[in-house]
Amino acid sequence: MAFDPRHRSRTLVDGPDRAPARSYLKSIGLTSEDLRRPLVMVAHSWIGTMPCNFSQRELAQRVMEGVRAAGGTPMEVNTVAISDGISMGTEGMKASLISRELIADSIELCGVGYSFDAAVVIVGCDKTIPAAPMAPARLNIPSLVLYSGSIDPGRYEGSDVTIQDVFEAVGRHAAGTLAEHELTALEDVACPGAGACGAQYTANTMATVLEFLGISPLGSATVGATDPRKDEVGRRAGELVMDLLRRGVRPLDLLSRPALENGIACAAATGGSTNVVLHLLAIAREAGIELAIDDFDRISEETPLIGDLRPGGRFVALDWDRAGGTPLLARRLLAGGKLHGDVMTVTGRSLAEEAAAAPGETPGQEVIRGLDQPLKETGGLVILRGNLAPEGCVIKVAGHERTAHRGPARVFEREEDAMQAVLAGRIVRGDVVVIRNEGPRGGPGMREMLGVTAALVGAGLDDSVALLTDGRFSGATRGLMAGHVAPEAATGGPIALVREGDPVHFDIPGRRLEVEIAAGELASRRASWTPPRPRYASGVFAKYARSVSGAEEGAVTR
Repeated sequence: MAFDPRHRSRTLVDGPDRAPARSYLKSIGLTSEDLRRPLVMVAHSWIGTMPCNFSQRELAQRVMEGVRAAGGTPMEVNTVAISDGISMGTEGMKASLISRELIADSIELCGVGYSFDAAVVIVGCDKTIPAAPMAPARLNIPSLVLYSGSIDPGRYEGSDVTIQDVFEAVGRHAAGTLAEHELTALEDVACPGAGACGAQYTANTMATVLEFLGISPLGSATVGATDPRKDEVGRRAGELVMDLLRRGVRPLDLLSRPALENGIACAAATGGSTNVVLHLLAIAREAGIELAIDDFDRISEETPLIGDLRPGGRFVALDWDRAGGTPLLARRLLAGGKLHGDVMTVTGRSLAEEAAAAPGETPGQEVIRGLDQPLKETGGLVILRGNLAPEGCVIKVAGHERTAHRGPARVFEREEDAMQAVLAGRIVRGDVVVIRNEGPRGGPGMREMLGVTAALVGAGLDDSVALLTDGRFSGATRGLMAGHVAPEAATGGPIALVREGDPVHFDIPGRRLEVEIAAGELASRRASWTPPRPRYASGVFAKYARSVSGAEEGAVTR
């Protein structure tokens, strides 16, 4: 039986009893003819507070043009977004991960409330991207996700710069090696316009991963936010969702275990953000697919690092686009047998077919290497366990980090205290910075620690200090940094029991993170441990803390 393109909207607008609904819709400019066509949600998170999503209203118009041209009636839906970069290091950063659930919830609510037949979800800043497939997986209506694109790099003293350089410059300023007028000059030029953070940080990591999942068109993510080609990418997305609708292809037809494994390989091969672990676990949960934290270590171990991308490498996101974009990476990994090429995509063609049909690489490009000349034989994601992280933690290695570290714990109960210690010069070579009570429940909201980690880099300590936290990291973080330590401190995880001066050992080859004290001493400390008071007693933060799972499950709300 053919799929009905109006499989949901008929109940909203057809029949004499639906005259009041039609009357409301006609008041905003829709006609009877419009209402006889499939209704398509064009959801985005434009917000006038940051560059990441600032181009989305214009891009939404191009998507809506494509929907109309292909026989549908588009309707614009708006939701919120929290800028990780702006809120970093403040209480506001706790809102970021919480917003992932709120964005998914709001798209789901509108999808049900208005009986949409299909959806295009436009994404930009970090948490909007995983929220996008989470909501369609719940709705299971024909859908695709479209990334609004990366920001252009800034130029400073003849070199490309990104927001990562500004964060690290804060540490250099605190260390006395950068004058305040130089810091201001850098901040003035690092972010020259609309678009999400300009390297393989969380936004670009997740946007490219969604192409390898098949839920975004291959090659669409690396086209920059202000690139004139983005208009055509948007129109094509509008036409494509109507094609999905006519074919009756739904998100749960595309999202699969092999597709998720492709996404992990994409992140591992490009030195992507550790946040991909949290977000793919959440997407898998919404799609009803079994995925565990150790799957990331296994696939990363089998996938060479071939993307020479910041923060660990040399190039920014738009350099990758000029080199050949995501299709080039897909061709490289497919040639080496590192992907499931038969995974279907939103176009109706397999990932292998899409990669083969795309334009070739730019001659002389150095951004995506061949598998015979990798930057590192294994990927950038490593999962550690041990008596400090019995349920796992995540660390990113780009090939040049130390593979082991042993040092005394410097314990902080919140991020701000650790940041003050770094800026005041109280962290010294060999230390292990421990930041706890920043997990999904304890924060609540699992803040990123880019302020602290970048300050360590700026202070010249990134090659001699390690850090661990039950919070998480920005995609711009580099150095020997373990995040997502689980169980978290707020639930009595071992990280809650560490004391100042305890010897802590990072062992990357052995996949271990240990506090080197006797088991009996740990047990004694546990017996006297009491849970900290919740930081919020009411409101959205309190609701989230009561319902959120651990990081090892993706920090999803139950």
